[in-house]
Formats: sequence, C-alpha cells, structure tokens
Amino acid sequence: MADDDKTMLMLMREAMEQEGYRVVTVSDGQQCLDAYSAIKPDIVLLDAIMPQIDGFSCCQQLLQIARNNLISALASLDSDPALSNTIISQLWDRTPILMISSADDEESINRAFEAGATDYILKPVHWAILRHRLRRLLQQGQVCKQLEAANQALQQLANVDALTGLANRRRFDDYLNTQWINLAQLELPLSLILCDIDYFKLYNDKYGHPAGDVCLQAVGAVLNQNAQKNQDLVARYGGEEFAVIMPNTHAPGAVHVAKGMQMGVKDLQIIHHGSAISDYVTLSMGVATVIPSWNSTPLDLIVAADNALYEAKAQGRDCIISVQQ
Repeated sequence: MADDDKTMLMLMREAMEQEGYRVVTVSDGQQCLDAYSAIKPDIVLLDAIMPQIDGFSCCQQLLQIARNNLISALASLDSDPALSNTIISQLWDRTPILMISSADDEESINRAFEAGATDYILKPVHWAILRHRLRRLLQQGQVCKQLEAANQALQQLANVDALTGLANRRRFDDYLNTQWINLAQLELPLSLILCDIDYFKLYNDKYGHPAGDVCLQAVGAVLNQNAQKNQDLVARYGGEEFAVIMPNTHAPGAVHVAKGMQMGVKDLQIIHHGSAISDYVTLSMGVATVIPSWNSTPLDLIVAADNALYEAKAQGRDCIISVQQ
C-alpha cells in the first residue's frame, strides 16, 4: 500500500490487518516500485497523488515490471515468439492495482484506468466498500493464477513425451521452425542429430516392452545430459528414434556432442544379446548441418540428417555419419 499520508497509512493498515491481510506500507511511488519488485504482492493499493512519482506513473511502471518479468520467464523456456506474445497479452497485468484518490472528476478517473488501474475508490475511504473491493479483486487474481497454472500444465502435456519426459514430435517441429527463421535472419548454422537405438525391435522381442520402455528412458536421459547448450532441444522423434536440434552449432561441434552421447549410451552397458554388433545397447547417428536460408526449408535439414542416419546403418551401425550443406 502506497500513500504519503502517514495517518491514512496507519488507519488503513490497522483495518486491513484486522481482516487478516499482511500489509506492507510505503510513502512514495519509488518505494512502491522497489517493494513491488522485492515482494511481488497479490494486490497493490496506490494513492494517486504522491511525491517523486505520482500514482498514475507508478501504476504504469508497475505493469511494465510485471510484463518484463513475464517476458523473461517465457524467454527462459524458449517459447515460440507468437505464443509468447499471446500469453503476455493475456497475463502480464494479472496483479490487481486499486487506485485510491480524493479526485472524483472524470479526467482523473479516466487517467487512472488508462494507466492500468484495475479499480478506483474515493477518499475518504468507506471501509465496508474497500473490504468488498479487496475480496473481489483478490478472488479474481486467484482465479487468474489457477487458469495460468492449468494452461501451463496443458502446454506441458502437449509438448512433452510421456514416456521419456523429453520434447515430443510436436514440440520438435515447432522449435525447429522457430530456430530456422531466427538463424536464417542471422545467417548462423543449425545442426540436427537423428539417432536410432540399434536393433531395438529385437531388444523388445527378447526382453519385453516394459524393459524396452526402461531402455528408452535411460537413453533419452543420456542424450539430454550430453546436450551442450541451453538452447539445444532433445526430442523423442518417434519409436526408438531421437532427435537433437542444435542452434548456432557448426558441424564439428555437433559431431563432438554426438560422440559424447554415443559413448554415454555405451557406458550404460544395457545388455542387448539380440544385437548383431555388440553385447550392449548402441546408437547409430546421423548429423546434418546447414545455414538456414529462405530458399530451403527445415524439411531439407531433416532429410539430410535422416540420409546420414541411413548411411550409418548401412555401414554397420554403432557409428556416426555427418553431412554439411
């Protein structure tokens, strides 16, 4: 709660604490901004007229802080830009701001809502009215948070392979398209690894599908652990096939990562007596690198990596073939 009237602050604080609220009070707009960033309150009560930064400007800056925080959170998840903008427009102002002022003229009220206030109440404050406004705004905020959590859970289900916990094919396609556009603009390389567990059908036939599921989980975990950069995406491409999207990675770097993944799977020493090349589970890997352009498509990169994987199998499996376009 921000107000430069100390008596007002004291009375409001006492009344709200009696209702069970935990209240933090400040006396000017700058202190309000600092407290908001540190505490992340459920609701902000803001006097319109204050020294240094008035309530109208403070309200605008509070919403900008919330928006920036959301942008940073989405960026850390490598969200699709179009999806990120949609989420931001829906959620960035979810912290309610209740403006309190003695001004009851139309201009002041319009200015408050244009600045981003959720609601507006006049001084002297009628406590019964304020109490009901607070409850309503807090309930609305709680509903928004629950909807946000539900949306995030649904997005997680839509983008994650249930067995391995890796990205699924849908997430793979979305991420590859996004990185293709980004790197085409920057004229930077994009590498893709496609890999198969060698003789996995024979593994399932010999040890059973439950053991096959455990094998897939273990191999997926090794691939994920060996991905070198935060922006690398490891996905279950389908069946026993995995894919690794590596933005801004040249061919030698991609091959180096592939070797680490291949060795990591060998180190698991998962018994595979059905294999024709080893007593343990191994990987065949195809690596393709390209600098994206508007004259080609992500499918071209997938085809190149798939052809390299096919060549690795043709050469006896348990090996890495790399191509660069």
